[in-house]
Amino acid sequence: MKNPLNLVSTTTYGRDLNLEQRQKKATIWKALFRLSTLVGVVALAILIISIVNQAFGLVAIEDTNDRNDFISTSIKEVTKTELIQLIETNLSTNRVRTLDREEPLVERSRHDLMALVETEVFKQRIVDSYSLFGSIFTPNTFRDQVAKKHPEAIVEFKSWFTPQFLQESMSKTPELAGIRTALFGSLFLILITISVAFPLGVSAAIYLEEYARQNTWLSRVIQTNIDNLAGVPSIIYGILGLTIFVRAFEPITSGRLFGYEGANGRTILAAGLTMALLILPILITNAQEAIRAVPNSLRQASYGLGATQWQTIWYHVLPYALPGILTGTILAISRALGETAPLIIVGAATYITKDPSGLFSNFTAIPIQIYNWTTRPQQEFRNIAAVAILVLMFMLLSMNAVAILWRNKIQNKR
Repeated sequence: MKNPLNLVSTTTYGRDLNLEQRQKKATIWKALFRLSTLVGVVALAILIISIVNQAFGLVAIEDTNDRNDFISTSIKEVTKTELIQLIETNLSTNRVRTLDREEPLVERSRHDLMALVETEVFKQRIVDSYSLFGSIFTPNTFRDQVAKKHPEAIVEFKSWFTPQFLQESMSKTPELAGIRTALFGSLFLILITISVAFPLGVSAAIYLEEYARQNTWLSRVIQTNIDNLAGVPSIIYGILGLTIFVRAFEPITSGRLFGYEGANGRTILAAGLTMALLILPILITNAQEAIRAVPNSLRQASYGLGATQWQTIWYHVLPYALPGILTGTILAISRALGETAPLIIVGAATYITKDPSGLFSNFTAIPIQIYNWTTRPQQEFRNIAAVAILVLMFMLLSMNAVAILWRNKIQNKR
């Protein structure tokens, strides 16, 4: 007869061996997870560094018009009255009126007038630029290069990210170009998109989870279509928006039905509705997951106190699920803010200097402007494209921060 102690010892040894194998597997998976996280962080760091590398650096500046033909001394010694006279004498009447409408010349500071004279009269232009790292480690290489190609140019360090970049509209000259029109377009677009998609997405999720009969063929068909639509390429939504909102609903999206003249269906309203369709499946799916996570005991307790189904949903289910819904909204905003293909199809302008003034305005957006600038052959356009990417990232982080703070505030109240 075998010794029971040996049997116990053998069984214990087998369990210890199995535990050791599981621990080894867990260690391997843990290492893989850390490695994937490290790769993601490194890739993000490389992306940010490459963008910053283009946004700052040395530039070579040269006057298109010889300033000696206009002044005999340094521009720093010219009085404010003489600066105004230079602008009024050498610019067209329409241009002077435009500058006066923006801000009267006599009320501008001497620094602003000097900048106007240099850009409008002398037509000071950047003829060459260098990256940030090159400017730090090998500045003499750039100076020697400029001395050969542009002997009269002045080399100085420039930050392409300036307040003027946010305030100016588009221009064919990179150092005069700004992102104001595209910035307003993106803000209008996101406002319309969220105003339409958020209530529709949450309402659809509430119906599917709280009212619709589960496991019926209709519910399965609807759920399958929502899951599939979340993975459809964005350009397909652009084609859908072009067909429905730009062409079929043209009297509405152009404003013609409301007496608005001068626009076609390719307006910011049509683009906002198209982007709402794009993020709607994402919002519905995330809202459904958040509602499913609400404990069923919370519903039963509400019913036990005499609340109706709608009162239970409004006062108990939605407040509990709202943090999860806001998480999905953050992801949806991130996708909508960076999309380009649908906007191109529905009619976003690649060059426009007029800010959007309403739902029926022509428009552009920051991703469209970045795409436009990166296709230009001049290095200076790629510099301002890098700055536009920084602005887009700042917008995205700001919106996400607001949503996260709101979500955390709601969670703390529970």
